Amino acid sequence: MNQKLKRIRQILVVLVLLASIGGLSSCEKYSFAPPAVDKNATWHFQTDIQPIFTANCVTCHDNSRTPTLLDGKSYLSLKKGGFISLPAESSKLYLKMTSSDHSPRSTDTEKLKVLYWITQGALNN
Repeated sequence: MNQKLKRIRQILVVLVLLASIGGLSSCEKYSFAPPAVDKNATWHFQTDIQPIFTANCVTCHDNSRTPTLLDGKSYLSLKKGGFISLPAESSKLYLKMTSSDHSPRSTDTEKLKVLYWITQGALNN
């Protein structure tokens, strides 16, 4: 009888392990779509764009590298340095953010926000 219980226990352990492996291997890395970026929304520099620079860019683009993307200095640095121009797709800022020789840390969604902000006139709002 003791031998039967031991065998049943081993079978249950194997079944649980197989179910776990099967369940974990079927998981996708992303089970949701990233939020869409509305190009018709009004994009604001202080609330939408500067947080992107603060989170992703200021570690390199501080006062030692142009453009300076520190809060309070970034807009003027971008404007004076000629990084913002129309059409937005060919502005220095957008080209640099999407370039393969640059190591941007921003997401595709954040890059689209910057693109749409430039398209809307790149206001310091």
